[in-house]
Amino acid sequence: MLSDREIHNRAGERLDHTFHPGSRADALVVIGHGVTGNKDRPHLVALADELSRLGWPCLRFSFSGNGESGGRFEESTISKEIGDLQAVLKLVPDDARVIYVGHSMGGAVGVLAAARDPRIQALVSLAGMTYTAEFCEREFGDVKPGEGCMWDEPDCPLSQAFVDDMHQIGTTLDAAAAVTQPWLLVHGTADDVVPIRDGLAARDAAGSETDWVEIDGAGHSFEGHHAALAATVREWLDKQFATA
Repeated sequence: MLSDREIHNRAGERLDHTFHPGSRADALVVIGHGVTGNKDRPHLVALADELSRLGWPCLRFSFSGNGESGGRFEESTISKEIGDLQAVLKLVPDDARVIYVGHSMGGAVGVLAAARDPRIQALVSLAGMTYTAEFCEREFGDVKPGEGCMWDEPDCPLSQAFVDDMHQIGTTLDAAAAVTQPWLLVHGTADDVVPIRDGLAARDAAGSETDWVEIDGAGHSFEGHHAALAATVREWLDKQFATA
């Protein structure tokens, strides 16, 4: 059972996770967080609680270097987090369909992973990041790597590895064009961290059938809109994976 198994990435670092049981045995919702976040962000906990209550088993996990997971925050990059997600997917039973839900930078992880990994059978992006290089420059352009921190958070030092990876990726648009899985994109109209144009650009570039939902007045972490977020994801999952 995923509830009592340890998960380690290629480097042997333990990935902290919480499993929410559900009545469905044929699916698993895997939830990844954004930059400087962890699995216990309120909107992710609320989403997993509601989906689990309605029968969808969920697994929230913290990427390496974040939250209670092993590893160093300075080594956290999108490229490394793709490997963390793949470590989670290795433990999913073959008969369970995986739905990956990624928030913010975790959304970029999802697009890049889903474009080349058929184990992800449906994709959900919550305030998903598309223009990674622009995000890095906009939010951290005045911070010197190795000396300053992200958003002045002392536990989140800005590393050269992070900056280099964000610029090397540049955008996730090419990966979006290679996504063939059903894809739900949700964005708040008041998001001031990842502009809504990121989500729209990903939607327009997508190579698969997409559904686009704007939550009016919601910010980047959907504060005050957790119920609307959970309802949006639940309704979409019910439509995509209707039981026979």
